[in-house]
Formats: sequence, structure tokens, C-alpha cells
Amino acid sequence: MKNNPPYFLRRARACLCSCVFLVSSAVLANASPPTRIACVGSSSTYGYGLTNRLHDSYPAWLQRWLGTNYDVRNFGVNGATLMSKGDKPYILQEAYTNALAFKPDIVVIYLGGNDSKHPLPGDTNNVPNNWQHKADFVPDYEALIATFRQANPGARIYVCDPAPAFPGRWGINDDTIHHEIVPRVHRVAADSHVTEIDLYAAFAGRKDLFQSDTVHPNETGARLLAGYVYAVVMHEAPPFGRE
Repeated sequence: MKNNPPYFLRRARACLCSCVFLVSSAVLANASPPTRIACVGSSSTYGYGLTNRLHDSYPAWLQRWLGTNYDVRNFGVNGATLMSKGDKPYILQEAYTNALAFKPDIVVIYLGGNDSKHPLPGDTNNVPNNWQHKADFVPDYEALIATFRQANPGARIYVCDPAPAFPGRWGINDDTIHHEIVPRVHRVAADSHVTEIDLYAAFAGRKDLFQSDTVHPNETGARLLAGYVYAVVMHEAPPFGRE
């Protein structure tokens, strides 16, 4: 004959199971979703030229440093321009649509280098003349910021001064970046009340941090780029050496 546990033990077990279920449900209900970070940009965000961009691009470094409480996504597009009249407007790319749908809590925008493209005397390689539309740079940038604020009104937005080129390639022009684009990013940051990350000053004179094309960060440069972004966004030193 099977011995059943006493009634009070059966009741105690049932109550214990119910309590465990209720506590677990409450913990899950109160758990905060991860903070969503969108890294918006062109090839330096995408990780162009890196042997393993999924590991070594700057958004990948941010994700490892920040851990599971953050969801960092790479929305970089090779060759993308900020300006809508450029040869590859970011706002016409699928990555832009996906970034808006992500409804990020934090947006880091790193665009502008490809907008500097224009032919110089003697150029014979069909360089696009994106900078002829420079009057659109500030309004197009401010319109881009506005779309992310519409997607998430509470979003914190950061705009990056493009890093220098040494001296550039494919029409990308360091002189234009330094003397014309960076001042316009200053204006955008002031007008739109967003935080500026000065990557131009950070990488000035550091050709060793770039690939042989003189435009894109190498693995060490991408890690340092992530460190500069981390320091501004998190208000603390990046965890170099604690990866």
C-alpha cells in the first residue's frame, strides 16, 4: 500500500511552489530591459578592413565592455554619407530603417568623412563631388537627429567629429574634414543640444592607428575609438586591460 505524505505536508509543498512561482514572476516583471545603443555611421563604424570586424569593430568592443545590461548594435554602412544628396545617403540604407526600429536609448552618430569627397586638381578617377552640397550638411544632420528623437524621445544622442585622414583616399579630404566639417559638427551639437565626441583631436597625428588606406582605423585604432566613445557616454575611463 502506497504511503501518501500527510495532508499538511502536501499543502506546504503546494504553497512553496506557488511562492517560488510568484517570486520568479515578480523578478522577471521587474527586471529592466537592456539599454539599447545604436552605433550609426559609415565604414569606420562598420569595421571596414578589419580581419574580424564582428570582434574588433568599435561597437563590438563597446558590447564586451558594457556586458549584458546593454544591447549594442552596429548600424554602420560602408561609404555612407550624412547628406541626402551625397553619393550614398545613409538615410536611404536599410541600416537606417533598422536603427530607427531599434528605438535606441543611446545613439552614437559617426558620419561626415564621406561627405568630404570632392575632386582635386589632377584627379582622374571619377571622385564624387559630395562636398558641393555642403550647405545641406547642418540641416541634414539636424534632421537625422530629429528622426531618432522621434523614434525614442528620451534618447541620448552623441555626434562624433570625423577622425582625420592621412591624407585621405577615394576623394576623402582631410583638409575639408578639419576646416569645414568639424566646425559644422560643433554647430550641430550646439543647435540640437547633443553631446559631441571629438575624434578628430583624439586621432590627430596618429597615422599608426590607421590602415594602409590612410582612412580607416586598424584593430588598435578601432579599440581606442571605442574607448573614446565609452569614456564620453559612460563618464568613466574605458576598461582597457579588463576585457
